[in-house]
Amino acid sequence: MKGLKLVGIVFAILLVQSCSNNDHLEPEAITLEMVLNGYDLWYVDYHNSVGSGDVPFMANAFTLSFFNGNIYANNNLVGIGGTGDGLGIQVGYYDTNGVLLEVDHNLDGFNDFLVEQIGENEITLYNSVENVTYYLEGYQTNTFDYDQIFYGNIEYFLQEYVGWEKTNISEVGVPNAFDYENYLAFTPEDITTFYSSEDPLGTNIDLVKWGFVGSYEVFDVEGFEDLKILTLDYDTGDNEEFELSVINDEQIELYHIDSGSTYEFVGRGFLQYLKNNSNKKGVKPVRNETRKRTKIHRRTRVR
Repeated sequence: MKGLKLVGIVFAILLVQSCSNNDHLEPEAITLEMVLNGYDLWYVDYHNSVGSGDVPFMANAFTLSFFNGNIYANNNLVGIGGTGDGLGIQVGYYDTNGVLLEVDHNLDGFNDFLVEQIGENEITLYNSVENVTYYLEGYQTNTFDYDQIFYGNIEYFLQEYVGWEKTNISEVGVPNAFDYENYLAFTPEDITTFYSSEDPLGTNIDLVKWGFVGSYEVFDVEGFEDLKILTLDYDTGDNEEFELSVINDEQIELYHIDSGSTYEFVGRGFLQYLKNNSNKKGVKPVRNETRKRTKIHRRTRVR
């Protein structure tokens, strides 16, 4: 993709040379539409956004795509890479006007963004009403690392199910109190609160009685891209620490560091962030504002 030269915070039209039939050189203007269409996916690096406000649909989109006046978004990590052939769901419409991106979102209505290209595959979207700037990185679907996006946003992945049910305990490991914890839940209202339950396995996730509550934190692990540390700090004063791995988009593995036991949990009650009128069987539709997304700046542990 050809880059654009910038003057201040707007595009200056880059003139590239193309040969005509009579060998004369004629200029070709690179438009905003061409820039947006130049990549299948724009990853929204929300954690690096700056400003005093927020635009709800931008805060909840992991990726955006712009094609033929339609906007597509991956608002969920579950199913990413498969939903909409990797583009996600259609969430609204757009138009371009010079350097201005005009958006009509299905839930959030109209928003305008001033677009600046800051790198070959990097742009910023500035919304003056909310005084916020978002950073986006362009990728093609066949080269985008869908797996790594789980680890970069794992707090939100944990929230995309009503709860997680324990499905397996390893034979190796010292018996401990966590052996009796059969369900975990991570509230979508923040990235710090978890719940747990000792209800019998097989209980309908909507009927689980959450008997314990506490705070949790996810840490990066130095030297590892596909491993995290998860700590559970119960309000009762108990603390548990695990190595957290993603098996697939509905299954996680927790290795209990103190006991050496490994637990597998499967997500129950998928929460899809889209329109209220979704009637897809087995899916609980949730409006975007139900989830409170915040910028994550993780601490790092040494394994």
